Amino acid sequence: MTSELSFSTERNVHPDIAGTIGRTPLVRINHITRGLDCEVFAKLEMFNPGGSVKDRIAFTMLDKYEEQGLLRSGGTVVESTSGNTGVGLAIACALKGYSAVFVMPDKMSQEKVQLLRAFGARVVITPTAVEPEDPRSYYSVAKRIVEETPNAILANQYHNPANPEAHYLTTGPEIWEQTEGKVTDVVIAMGTGGTITGVARYMQDHGYDVRIVGVDPEGSLLYDAWRQGGSIEGLTAQPYKVEGIGEDFIPSTLDLSLVDEVVTVSDAESFHWTRRLVREEGIFSGGSSGSALAGAIKYCQKLPKDRLVVVLFPDSGSRYLSKVFNDAWLREHGLFVTDRPQITAGQVARLRGLPGLVVGHETDKVVDVITRMRKNGISQIPVVDQDEQLIGMISEEDILDRLLAPGQTVELGDRIEPMVVRDVFSVPFDTPFDTILNELVTVKVAVLVDHENKPVDILTTIDALDYFASPSGS
Repeated sequence: MTSELSFSTERNVHPDIAGTIGRTPLVRINHITRGLDCEVFAKLEMFNPGGSVKDRIAFTMLDKYEEQGLLRSGGTVVESTSGNTGVGLAIACALKGYSAVFVMPDKMSQEKVQLLRAFGARVVITPTAVEPEDPRSYYSVAKRIVEETPNAILANQYHNPANPEAHYLTTGPEIWEQTEGKVTDVVIAMGTGGTITGVARYMQDHGYDVRIVGVDPEGSLLYDAWRQGGSIEGLTAQPYKVEGIGEDFIPSTLDLSLVDEVVTVSDAESFHWTRRLVREEGIFSGGSSGSALAGAIKYCQKLPKDRLVVVLFPDSGSRYLSKVFNDAWLREHGLFVTDRPQITAGQVARLRGLPGLVVGHETDKVVDVITRMRKNGISQIPVVDQDEQLIGMISEEDILDRLLAPGQTVELGDRIEPMVVRDVFSVPFDTPFDTILNELVTVKVAVLVDHENKPVDILTTIDALDYFASPSGS
């Protein structure tokens, strides 16, 4: 049956879901960028039907395989993916009638696994912390599945020239047209490198003077490889938590010679900016978008007023609710971030408004220390040496345990020296509060010291709870 309704890109009417890929919006960042001289716009790739920038490459890759006769009716598409490419390919497979098998490292969010299975795909999980050549790696497992499956192809986003070609044909032109040719800098987080390579080639081939900036997570090899002219000799990757970007090898789809500058960002920075982005701009993006934003903020510090920067946000935050937007997960991995202004451990301790720190000396008598604690309404005090440097802690509980222990001959007039607990958690007074919160939850108390290791305050989990419960901490 022929429909009387005509299809039109302008009216946003399409023959199938594939027609909605691309032409994603460009949105100015207004609040987070206060203090920067240049303007910053975000390219929001979560508006693609599969929710990520990877939708752009899926049909292009499969079309090429079909043209080459390598993918035939009833075939199977296999890919090693962090999840987003899998979703794009799952959409393409649904429309083209192919089966789909996706191999993912075990650090990926459960939301991504469930999403791929919702499309009817088979998902195979492999360990993250193995070398690419290891037979257990998600690259190796994907290749083995292809070898064992008749009429199967490996989409091969890491080495498929159709990957950067898709961005050359779509992403690059869109950025140029949407900015009316005023774009001066493009910031893109690097993974397979298809996006940044395709955009860079488009700008270069058309003679557009646009500076291309890559963002790489700490632990990945790409920043150091860029510095070494594209070589990874002598480099070793380290684990990191942000998903979908960074690599432990150089994909052939990434041309580092086209990248003018690379900025590195930590997991903590990535997740901090991801959460600020939704709170302050209303843009619900994933961790790699936070990485891109963190890199863009660092890069833009040095730019003058006449620059117009476009930063690409790869996907939606809906796939990271159990991680980036889960305080417990962040705390478990020592990455807890708050959506509030940065505050030091000392500032949190001082919020309780108590008088100066009470300390003890090893030569103090037990009875005097008990009296001092009662007078000041405290249950524990730092113990210092003759130079006032921290050597340990003593608490009411420690004293009581020694006084009541069977066979003990401790008297109230004895020195406290044998009761001092010397293994204490101490940090500089100006340490960022977020960075010690994970350990504070475990050890319950931290002694804050100055640059000479002299105690200046105590921070407890109760102080942390009071801070979060107070209006200033919300």
